[in-house]
Amino acid sequence: MKGSSGSRRSRGEIERLPSGSLRVRVYDGLDPASKKRRYLVETVPAGPEAAAEAERVRTRLVDEAAERRASRTRASEGRHGESRVARSAEGPVSAVPVERTRSQLTVAAIARLAGVSAPTVSKVLNGRPGVAAETRGRVERLLREHGYRRPEKVSRAASVEVVFYGMHGQLAVDVMRGVKTVVAEHELAVAFTEARQEESTGRGWARELLARRPTGVIVVHMGFTPEQHALLAASGIPLVALDPAGEPLHPIPSVAAGNRHGAIAAAQHLLDLGHTRIGVITGPLERLNARDRFEGVSAAMEAAGAPLDRRLVRTGMWFSFEEGLAVGRELLGLADPPTAVLCGNDLQALGVYEAARIAGVAIPSDLSVIGFDDLSYTRWCGPAMTTVRQPFAEMGATAAKLLLELAAGEAVTQTRIELATTLVVRASTAPPSA
Repeated sequence: MKGSSGSRRSRGEIERLPSGSLRVRVYDGLDPASKKRRYLVETVPAGPEAAAEAERVRTRLVDEAAERRASRTRASEGRHGESRVARSAEGPVSAVPVERTRSQLTVAAIARLAGVSAPTVSKVLNGRPGVAAETRGRVERLLREHGYRRPEKVSRAASVEVVFYGMHGQLAVDVMRGVKTVVAEHELAVAFTEARQEESTGRGWARELLARRPTGVIVVHMGFTPEQHALLAASGIPLVALDPAGEPLHPIPSVAAGNRHGAIAAAQHLLDLGHTRIGVITGPLERLNARDRFEGVSAAMEAAGAPLDRRLVRTGMWFSFEEGLAVGRELLGLADPPTAVLCGNDLQALGVYEAARIAGVAIPSDLSVIGFDDLSYTRWCGPAMTTVRQPFAEMGATAAKLLLELAAGEAVTQTRIELATTLVVRASTAPPSA
């Protein structure tokens, strides 16, 4: 659904995603470097209060965008020789001549604009305590609005931080192993942060990282806000996204697997076996990898002249075993059930295995099942699972190489890298029974 009145620039828009979640998007001007449109984006989970919450989020983002535009206008006027008054929580501090270019802004200039001392700004940049929440927020906002980048060389911890949002056993281990193979050659250690756990305790993972001052940060399977990106960038900490949740809104390098091509290979395998009634369980379609996989399946079946039956498509929310079990039972309970099911990941596929066991449906003679990821235990389930392998260790190593290039001040020419996936055929797929 769209904003009910006004232009997109002033009102923003609310889009209902296939998962039921609502995506709120508000125009935030043109990027000065790329000249592309920028947006403030926030997703509201599905639920009975989602519509009301989305309206509240839209109002907040519209106000924030207006404030950011006004601040940029004031900064532009300042660069043309005008002065402006910096205010603290108590009132006017002083008339501050604003530097002519962003690159000339210093810690002292940010401090004057914020109405605080230079050591206070330094505390914010280094994630140190002792700064009131309102003051910290004001300083961070000014750093973001003025595009501040720390010019001086600072000492960094001899480590690379890998940030996960919900760590999943082998997947996380493989990514860390790949990162380790690269950074160890530079005598760097690998540390990790569980962002979901940090958020549950009320701490922000980006601020926590500032205090540890790593050489660089790799963010895995998650998005990040403009505020988080700006805070790390202002402190001179390079950032790389590994399998980002959405299209990166910031000019940072990213590494991902060829999700679309992997899904095409999986669908083609089932079509070659003779399946045409194919069920699909997706991941949350607001995530880029889930969307690419679903589009790959649809494209393969359309090209084969066997378009996907939308009645056999179920949109998942969590990429979970429980989801695969519930949706699998639903699909197998249809009057004309599918002869094969393509799953968003291996956990969903294992849930379908259990649904088939409960229904007395044999795999693969009655039902073929394909997963995605190639987690280790897919080789040991019964029967061994056909799946699409993602090169997690190689993805970690590639992300680490990009990160070290950024940390060394090198220009990165390739900002998005996709690594090939591999269809691994095992015993869970066979021609459909008569």
